[in-house]
Amino acid sequence: ALESLKYDRGSLKVLDQLLLPHEIQYIDVNDSKDAWSVIRNMQVRGAPLIAVTAALGLAVEAFNLFITKGADLQIDLEGSAKFLIEKMDYLRTSRPTAVNLFVAADALSQMVSKAKEEPDMTTPKLVLRFVEAAEKMLEDDIRTNKAIGLHGAKAILDLVGKHKVKVLTICNTGSLATAGYGTALGVVRCLHELGRLEHVYACETRPYNQGARLTAFEIMQDKLPGTLIADSMASALMAVKGVDCVIVGADRVAANGDTANKIGTYQLAIAARHHHVAFFAAVPTTSLDLSLQSGNEIVVEQRPPQELTCIFGQSIAPVGMPAWNPSFDVTPSTLINGIITEVGVVPFDSSLGYIPVAKYLLQPQHKELLGQDLASRCEQSCIPLPSTSDGSESRAGGYRALSEEDIKKYILNHTKLCSVLGIDAQTDLARLQVVEVGDGNLNLVYIVSVTSENNEESKAVVIKQALPYVRCVGESWPLTLERAYFENAALVEHAKLVGTDRVPEVFHFDRQLALIAMKYIAPPHLILRKALIQRLPIHSFAPHLGQFLALSLFNTSLLAVDGGSFRSQVSGWMRNNAMCALTEQVVFAQPYMTCEHNRWTSPQLDRYVAGIQADTQLKVAAAHWKNLFLTQPQALLHGDLHTGSVMVHPNPNFNSTYVIDPEFAFYGPMGFDIGAILANLYLCYFSTLANNEKEYGTWILQQAALLWNTFHSAFLDQWAFAAEKGVGELYPSSIYSGVLLEQVQKEYLTSVWRDTVGFAGVKMIRRVIGIAHVEDLESIQDADKRAVCEKASLIFARKLSVSGISGLKEGLKEGLKNVEDLNQWAQEVYESVPNGDWVV
Repeated sequence: ALESLKYDRGSLKVLDQLLLPHEIQYIDVNDSKDAWSVIRNMQVRGAPLIAVTAALGLAVEAFNLFITKGADLQIDLEGSAKFLIEKMDYLRTSRPTAVNLFVAADALSQMVSKAKEEPDMTTPKLVLRFVEAAEKMLEDDIRTNKAIGLHGAKAILDLVGKHKVKVLTICNTGSLATAGYGTALGVVRCLHELGRLEHVYACETRPYNQGARLTAFEIMQDKLPGTLIADSMASALMAVKGVDCVIVGADRVAANGDTANKIGTYQLAIAARHHHVAFFAAVPTTSLDLSLQSGNEIVVEQRPPQELTCIFGQSIAPVGMPAWNPSFDVTPSTLINGIITEVGVVPFDSSLGYIPVAKYLLQPQHKELLGQDLASRCEQSCIPLPSTSDGSESRAGGYRALSEEDIKKYILNHTKLCSVLGIDAQTDLARLQVVEVGDGNLNLVYIVSVTSENNEESKAVVIKQALPYVRCVGESWPLTLERAYFENAALVEHAKLVGTDRVPEVFHFDRQLALIAMKYIAPPHLILRKALIQRLPIHSFAPHLGQFLALSLFNTSLLAVDGGSFRSQVSGWMRNNAMCALTEQVVFAQPYMTCEHNRWTSPQLDRYVAGIQADTQLKVAAAHWKNLFLTQPQALLHGDLHTGSVMVHPNPNFNSTYVIDPEFAFYGPMGFDIGAILANLYLCYFSTLANNEKEYGTWILQQAALLWNTFHSAFLDQWAFAAEKGVGELYPSSIYSGVLLEQVQKEYLTSVWRDTVGFAGVKMIRRVIGIAHVEDLESIQDADKRAVCEKASLIFARKLSVSGISGLKEGLKEGLKNVEDLNQWAQEVYESVPNGDWVV
C-alpha cells in the first residue's frame, strides 16, 4: 500500500496528497517550519497523521540540530528544552480543529519538562528521549488503527446482523490519513479481510475532494469493492440502493460524544437517522477532547473561500462571489450509535441522552488499557459540572434544565425564534417575558411572549423542555431525554398527515437540550379537560379528534403504505423504548400489584383496590392488552392521547382543536389511542355523578359516540381514497374490491373497536388507582362523592377490560359491539353504583 510518510531517524518525507491520484510525490520535511507548512496547506491531512507529522518533523529538526551538529552548538539543557517546547507550541497553530495535534504537543512538552529535571540529564539525552517518544507515536498509531478496525467491524456486524454489509464513508480516513491502515477506512479494510464487506461507497468530499482523490485511490489500490458518489447523492443512495452503516472519522470528539469531522458529516448523520441506518465514528483515543462538555465548544476552522470557488487554480464560480467554507461540522452524539476507539466502542446511552465517553473508558475492563495521560483526562472529565448561577443542575453532555432567564438568552441566540417573535436580538431583551406554566407529570413548559409596542398584538411561542426524570416523582425515577426527539418527530409527522390547524407548528428543535419551540395556542384556547370540568359544551372537539385519529392512524398503517416503508418506520419509532416501557409499567402492571407509586381515595376505595389486585380474570385481561401493546405495530400512535393533550376554543362557533404532547409516540395498535381518549371521556362522564349533572353527562356520552362514528366514517373514506390510488400493502385493490373489500373492512374495524374497548378499560383503571390521575375526579373535594364516581369508573372499566379476552366476539355480543352499546352500559352503571366490596 502507498505510504503516507517515509521516516528514518533524521529524515522525514511526506506524501503530497494534493497531487493524488494523478501524481505521487514526496516532500522533504527538514524542520518544524516544513511540518507546519505541509499541515497548513493540507498536503498532509487526517487528524492522526497531522499529529505524527508534527512530532516527527520536530524530531528530525532536533536530531539533526542537537545530535548531528550538537558539538558545534553549545546550547545548554535549559535552552534545548525551551527550544523543543516553543516549537511544539508553534506547530499547534497549523490546524486548530484536529485535537490529536494538541494531545501530542501536550504529551511531548510535559515529557520534556519532566525529563530536564532528571539527574544527569543532558541535551543529547533529552533530544534522544524526544525523538524516541515521537517515533513511538508512529508505531502506536498503526497498532491503534488495527485495534479500531477489529472493534468497529465486530460492532457493525453485531448491530446490522447481516453476513455482508454495505458501508458509506466520507473524506479520507485510511492509510493516507494516518501512519497506516486507517480509522474508519481501517474498519472497512477489516470487514474486507474478514470476508464480510459487500460494498463501500465513498463520498467525493467537496471542496477538497479527499474522497474522490484519496479514498477512491486507496479503494482501488486495495482492490476493495467500492463506488464513488457525489456528496449530494448520499440520501438517494440510502433510499434506493440501501446502506447498512455509515462510518466516519473525526478530528475532535467532545466529552458527550459530539463529533467534529469533515464538512458534510452532519448531513450524512441526519440522512442515516431518517433511513434508520447505523452511524459510527472511528477515532483513536488521542482524538478525544474530554475538556469540552459538548460540540458547541469546538472551534471550527474556516478555510479560504478560494478552496470552494476554484479547482486546481481554475475558477468555477463568478469572480468576487463570497463563499462560506468551514472545514468541519459537528455531529451531535444523539445521531451517533457509538464512538469506535482502540479500547472499544463507546455506545450512545439513551438514558443519559448522550455518549458518556469518560464513563465508558473508566470501566475496570477498559481502564487498564488506558495510558496514564488518558486515564487522567477521563477522571477530570467525570468531575461533576458546577451548578449554574440560578442553582439549577448542569448535566454532562451539554444538557441542563433551563430557567426563565436562560430561556430569554436562548431565544436571543436563535435567529429563527427572534424572527417568529418579531424581535431584535441586540435590543429587545427587556421586551421578552417568560413564564413557566407546566402542570404535567414530565416536562418544563414556558410561554415566551413579547410586550407589544404601539398597541400591536403581542407574539408568543411555547418552549417545552424534557427533564431527565419523571417530574411528578423526582430524580428517583429517571426518564430518557430522547422523548423530546420523538415528540418533535411526531408533531412534524402529524402536521403532514392532518395539517397545522390540528397540530401546533414546530419552529425549532434542540436535541441536545431536549427542547422544542412551537406555536403558542393563545387564549381563550384551553385544555379540553379544563373545559369539560367547567362543563362547557365544546361541540367541535369530537369530530375533530375523530378526523385526527382516522387520518393519522390510517395513513401510517399497511392500509396506506408499502411493506418496506412500513418496516422502516416501525424500526425507527420503536426506538422510543423508554416511553413505551413507562406505559407498560403504569398502565398494564402497577395498578394490579402493590406499588409505592399507586394512590387512590382511601379508605373509601381500599376494598376495591384489594379486589382488583386479587381479580384473576382482570389481571389476565391486563396481560392480554399489554401483549397486544407490545406486539402489534399497527400504526403511528400519539401514545398518550387524553383530554389533557388536546386544546380547544370555548366558543362553539370557533372551529379550533389542537392535539399536543405526543412524546409517547410509537407504532402500536390503533385501539390504544382511540381507547385512551374515550377512557378520558367516560371518566369525565362518571365525574358528573358527584353533583348529579346528568344532563352534561349525557352530552359527554354523545361526544364519545360522535368521536368514534366520525373516526369510523373518515377511516372508510381514507380507505376508499387509498383503493382508488392503488396504494397500501395489506389489501391491494387488484385483489380486494366490491363485497370482498366490504367484508375485510368490516372485520378490520371490528377488530379496532374490540381493541379500543379493552384499552379504554385498562386506561380508566390506571387513572383511578395508579400513579397519574385525572383532574375530572381529583377536583371533587368531597372524598365520599369522589369515591362514588371512581367506583362507577372502575366497575365500568372492568367490563371493558375483560370483554376482549373471553372469546372476544362473544363478549361484544353481550352488549359492547358498538359505541351505543358502550354508552348504554355506562348509563346502567351510572344509575346503580354498588357499595361495599369489589364485585366480580
